[in-house]
This record gives sequence, structure tokens and C-alpha cells, in this order.
Amino acid sequence: FTSLRLSSLNRHVKTHSDEKRHVCHLCLKAFRTATLLHNHVNAHTGTRPYKCSDCDMAFVTSGELSRHRRYKHTLEKPFKCSMCKYSSVEASKMKRHIRSHTGERPYACDLCSYASKDAYKLKRHIITHSGEKPYECYICQAKFTQSGTMKVHMLQKHGENVPKYQCPHCSTFIARKSDLGVHLRNLHSYMAVAIKCSYCEAVFHERYALIQHEKTHRNEKRFKCDQCSYACKQ
Repeated sequence: FTSLRLSSLNRHVKTHSDEKRHVCHLCLKAFRTATLLHNHVNAHTGTRPYKCSDCDMAFVTSGELSRHRRYKHTLEKPFKCSMCKYSSVEASKMKRHIRSHTGERPYACDLCSYASKDAYKLKRHIITHSGEKPYECYICQAKFTQSGTMKVHMLQKHGENVPKYQCPHCSTFIARKSDLGVHLRNLHSYMAVAIKCSYCEAVFHERYALIQHEKTHRNEKRFKCDQCSYACKQ
């Protein structure tokens, strides 16, 4: 990395540091820079200062606004592959694409020889070791390790009962449009009065975000013996 300005160089050098001095007062998550913290707090409060000039959408960060404008309005794809004709709206997608040329697979499983060019695929793979089955068929309650397997099951086993409407904010599929509206209101609508996590001090203005957050506490051993190192969940 090179820069004409010392301030830009100093800002870049911080990306190599593990120091995270800026702490969120709502959930105690820490960040490297004040800007990252500011954007994070906006997500807690529901503040969306970056407004699109072409529609009514507003966003927490300037990066989200830029992506929105490229996808919905300008259709610009500024990130272009030097090896083929592929171009992308986002730098992260270009990084993943380049790995298809280089063969690089930086995300390696600690339990077997599997490696992926994509962090999400590694996370999905690790579930096959743990035996966890987080995806449940809403018709027969059969459980699956991957969402794709569950969808195939629903198509093959339940035919006409397969839901037609997918929530735009999460992976939920719903049979009737009216029920989708109820789902959106109950789980994804902004609430003026924030709800506090049952396990920590974090607060949320969207019920779905709270549900997802509380899942991270499931395997915590919060109850600790003051006489020895023993800890348990209950």
C-alpha cells in the first residue's frame, strides 16, 4: 500500500492491528476505528443517515448506500476481473471470483482436509462435523444441516404445500402473502422501544435481530463456580 497522504497511510496501518479501542456502550462489541463504531451504533438505534437521492431508501453506512445505488439505479460494476470478462458491483465478490482463477482456498476446516474460497461455505461445512441441524421443515419438522437440502426435501416430499413467498430479510419461506405481511410486521419492523437481550446488555429495535443474537448465547456457560473452574449453562 502506498499513499500521498500520511493520514491515509496511518489509517491503512490500523487495518493490520488487532487493537480495538472503540467499544459499543450497548453490547460491548469493540472496533478498530471510531467510524466503524459509529456505524455499528446506528444499526442498534435504527439511525439511517445515508439517504438515496433517487428513491426513499436510507442506509446505516455510506458503503451500503453505494451498493444500493449500483444495484438499483446506476447498474455500475466498477470491479473488473483482469483475467476474464467478469465484473462486479462489490469488491468482496470480485475477491471470491479471482479465487476461481487462482485456485486459492484460504478458509480451511480444522477437522478435515476441506478448504473453501468462501467463508460462508466453510461455516456451512463445519455443521456437518457438529451434527447440528438448524434448518427445519415447517410441514413435517424434519431437520437438515443445510437450507438447500431442506428446500429439496420440501419440493420432493410436500409438493403443492411448498411456500411461495420468501422473506426479503431472512431465509423464511411462507405459503400465503398475508402471512408474509404478518411475519414482516412481527419480526422485521422497527420498534421505537428497544428490547433487551435476556442474557446480556445488548438491545435491539428489531425482533428478528434479537432472536438471532440470543442464539449466540445458547452454548455459553454463564454460571461459574466461585470455588473452582467449573461452569455450566443452567
